[in-house]
Amino acid sequence: MKEKWTGERLETFIYSRDTIEHLHRYCIVNSYIENKIVLDIACGEGYGSNIISRKASFVYGVDIDEMTIQNAKKKYLQSNLEYKIGNATNIPFEDNTFDVVVSFETIEHHDKHDEMIAEIKRVLKPEGIIIISTPDKLFYTDKPKYNNKYHVKELYKNEFSNLISKYFSKSQLLTQQYTNGISIIQDESENLELSFFTGDYTSVCQKVIDPMYLILIAGDSDFINQKKSIFDGGEIIEQQIQEQIYNSNSYKVGFFFLKPLRIIKKMLK
Repeated sequence: MKEKWTGERLETFIYSRDTIEHLHRYCIVNSYIENKIVLDIACGEGYGSNIISRKASFVYGVDIDEMTIQNAKKKYLQSNLEYKIGNATNIPFEDNTFDVVVSFETIEHHDKHDEMIAEIKRVLKPEGIIIISTPDKLFYTDKPKYNNKYHVKELYKNEFSNLISKYFSKSQLLTQQYTNGISIIQDESENLELSFFTGDYTSVCQKVIDPMYLILIAGDSDFINQKKSIFDGGEIIEQQIQEQIYNSNSYKVGFFFLKPLRIIKKMLK
């Protein structure tokens, strides 16, 4: 039986906008991890670390929640993948261990931001990179007047960028936009170059799509900058619709009444 989803920690039985946005971020990660040793800090359910393990030489998924880590160890069995209990501000590894550190939607869940980035810097090799994301407070919270009870300290774009630049000399700031099953990640400087439109047979108009999430790639050595990319979430949306149908009362009632007929049909074969 599925657990009730809180809406915060993404689970693999969820098919939604969150699914599409998170999977797109891991597509970005794939550009940097081939034959690399990778840390996925605050790995959550563990699906992301599992995806990374398809290309990386070895992956450690670390999360603060013991039950989550125990479940991940049972669910994802790869020879180059290990899950460990740990804290983002006290990472359980030696200095200069990792080529890449990934942390998606983590930093807003606590207020020890400098401690976290300093720890990531410590466990990274000198030529290593960090790939980190967080919601932009302006578009995630302020503009829609929304309050996420799980978030402790959110960051505005300039605060996020300034924090990372304190620890790393080179960086690329990306934004992520979403509309109708499509996720778009592009350099922050390109936001104004992209126009969205909508309409019907009577009229068409321009549509504003705010860049709700920020992604920073940073290090002290040169790395390949990301170009604009698009994740087609059509299959996820189709699965979402199917889940909604199967969970609807009308489907459940129909399934109940038709069950005897299906049994009879099998008996007559």
